[in-house]
Amino acid sequence: MLIFHTNPKPWHGHPYIYAPTNNTQTFFSSSMPKIENSLNEEEEGKQSKHYSSAGKIKRLVLTQEGRTKLNAYPDREFYAYPRFVTHVDDAFISTLTNLYREKLRPEWEILDLMSSWVSHLPKEVTYKSVVGHGLNAQELVKNPRLDYFFVKDLNQDQQLQLETCSLDAVICTVSVQYLQQPEKVFAEVFRVLRPGGMLIVSFSNRLFYEKAISTWREGTAYSRVQLVVQYFQCVEGFTQPETIRKLPAPAPAGAPEDKSPLSWIMRLLGLLSGGSDPFYAVIAYKNFKPIYE
Repeated sequence: MLIFHTNPKPWHGHPYIYAPTNNTQTFFSSSMPKIENSLNEEEEGKQSKHYSSAGKIKRLVLTQEGRTKLNAYPDREFYAYPRFVTHVDDAFISTLTNLYREKLRPEWEILDLMSSWVSHLPKEVTYKSVVGHGLNAQELVKNPRLDYFFVKDLNQDQQLQLETCSLDAVICTVSVQYLQQPEKVFAEVFRVLRPGGMLIVSFSNRLFYEKAISTWREGTAYSRVQLVVQYFQCVEGFTQPETIRKLPAPAPAGAPEDKSPLSWIMRLLGLLSGGSDPFYAVIAYKNFKPIYE
């Protein structure tokens, strides 16, 4: 069963959203009365045609063991309660917002994948539309940048209820470490992007340790960047990924190092980095990189 809201932008009038599967629990655009809807067999058949054009996965990046999490309970349970906090520091957010200001154009239609109550998009820029996806509706409904949003567990079902070639950009912020089927998710992103559309994946060293996949938990900063690069490369049609790194300044010479057990635990969980949070982003385009004057 699907519950969605129809104002200010009607569901069926939107050019790139089609009827979702029952695996998508909620979809909101405002606080209007709820409408219930379910799919018939004909509608489900139409959906399968959309999924057939997803990007071709050339090879799997992760082993089965590499996809495992310490907390094996469903992600919907873990994210059931809203967290109205930012998971990275102001320096990271400023760098990310400047990157969006540089790369994203006002006339674009954008998907904020694995979003929350804030998208970090530049406040002065108004985009044609921003669709949000996440696991907590309470967080998403508080996000002022979203025109629409839907709630879906991508570790259970990787299909996006969006039309093929309907978006100009997809952004994914500090969340890629939780994907257990990243190859399929990146293939779906490829499908929904228009030719020349971009995917921007940003991350730092912070994480919910028990919900990150094993390969990410056991990796280094370098290996994590290369892992995301491989996610792009495993899908046929993405351009060669571009990587961006902005690392915190080293501690002053002679500065004392905190070797307490609490400090060690916080570093392990990515809550302490000895300075500002390191910034990493990997960017690639569908089919080709456009040139704008």
